[in-house]
Amino acid sequence: MFAKVGVGWAVLAIVLVAGSAVDQDRVPELRARFQKETDPVRKAKILPRLADAEFGEIQNQIAAGNLSDAAAIASQVRDEAHAAQEALDGKKRDPEQHPDGYRQLQISVRESVRRLDDILIGQAADDQKPFQEIRDDLEKMDGQLIHQLFPKRPDKVSEPSKPKA
Repeated sequence: MFAKVGVGWAVLAIVLVAGSAVDQDRVPELRARFQKETDPVRKAKILPRLADAEFGEIQNQIAAGNLSDAAAIASQVRDEAHAAQEALDGKKRDPEQHPDGYRQLQISVRESVRRLDDILIGQAADDQKPFQEIRDDLEKMDGQLIHQLFPKRPDKVSEPSKPKA
């Protein structure tokens, strides 16, 4: 029975590694599609797959001890998110009424912040600085996107009022 479980885990590990290798092979293709795309909504829809593949590269660079290369890729993830936001903002659409593109961008940015949090946990304090700066910039962008998507949302949730006795 334990042999079957061990084989199952080995197969799962091979599938996951092969899947991430395929995504990493697609980084140049996805990056080229992202850069060539002129429609802001389609550009924003490419971003989650591109960022996912790029984070695979970041993890590989970190595992190989190439923190400066990993930080450069993370910086590129941030720059691509900013490019997508600028393209969407250039259409002069109301994100609350037409969230397509903004929604995908916000989800991608939020996921990038989460992944950078995971990277920061495993780094020494001296190695965290470039990743922390990128993370902070993306978190600020996430807040802006949330505000664009939900402009009528109160910034602070008020305390529920107590019934009068």
